[in-house]
Amino acid sequence: MSFLFDKFSAWQAYCEKKGMQLPQTVAEYEADQRGKTPEAIREGLLKAWGVMKDAVQTGLTEDMKSRSGMIDNGGKKVFNHSLTVLSPEFQRLIARSLAAKEVNSCMGRVVAAPTAGASGIIPGTLYTLQEIHGLSDEQMVDGLLVSAGIALIIQERASLAGAVGGCQAETGSAAAMAAGAMVHLLGGDIPQVFNAIAITIQCMLGLVCDPVAGLVEVPCVVRNASAAAIAFSSTQIALAGVGGVIPVDECIDAMGEVGQSMEVRYKETALGGLAMTTTGQAISKKVLIQDIEMLPDEGEVE
Repeated sequence: MSFLFDKFSAWQAYCEKKGMQLPQTVAEYEADQRGKTPEAIREGLLKAWGVMKDAVQTGLTEDMKSRSGMIDNGGKKVFNHSLTVLSPEFQRLIARSLAAKEVNSCMGRVVAAPTAGASGIIPGTLYTLQEIHGLSDEQMVDGLLVSAGIALIIQERASLAGAVGGCQAETGSAAAMAAGAMVHLLGGDIPQVFNAIAITIQCMLGLVCDPVAGLVEVPCVVRNASAAAIAFSSTQIALAGVGGVIPVDECIDAMGEVGQSMEVRYKETALGGLAMTTTGQAISKKVLIQDIEMLPDEGEVE
């Protein structure tokens, strides 16, 4: 079944030929790759979903302040803010995406979906979707299976790593995974699922990876929130039958091409973009000094 996740068109053709749903094909593929049963794969994802929900709750209830000082309980501040800009649901979506990613930045337990740098997007989106639509945890496993299949193809045709393709490969891929999963969970068909992915990639195309001080904090955390919002907008657009014009496989190929063309300083090196601003450099110097001060004195036993 290794051919199954070479491209989205092949995935759709396989589902149609076998009369299978997207989650079922991913579960069987993973079972074959890992030597487990599909039921065991689902059980593992159920546990992963529990970790994702825990990360959201941890970020909203515990102190989330990173040693650099750049992260300071942003999720809680948004969650508890009195002014709702759009709707309570949107406010919670943004807060949860921030909170789960802040757990990662503060060395907490998260699920890399697909990477730690993008670990707030799927928890924030799917947690909120589950709450709004009353979905079961078993249904959320279906969503995670769909998102996993999406990631497999993106990895095959482009990249999931910021060091290879910029932040479009991390937060962009995670947003696409979330959008595809949400369309499936809300009853969309396969073309709608894939259209949501294509629209999301189009919106995230070209995003650079420029972490301040080389830490996965700024602008990574706020990008998780904005990517979650894009995932929801893509889901709404796709479910309404509005096409992205460019087929999903071509969108992924474009992302791979953009990633290859991107200069090295925009690929997680902290040598360009926000990392090289005056403030970014000052923070980097401060963090470096803190790290040096924490080193043991010469001859000191660690």
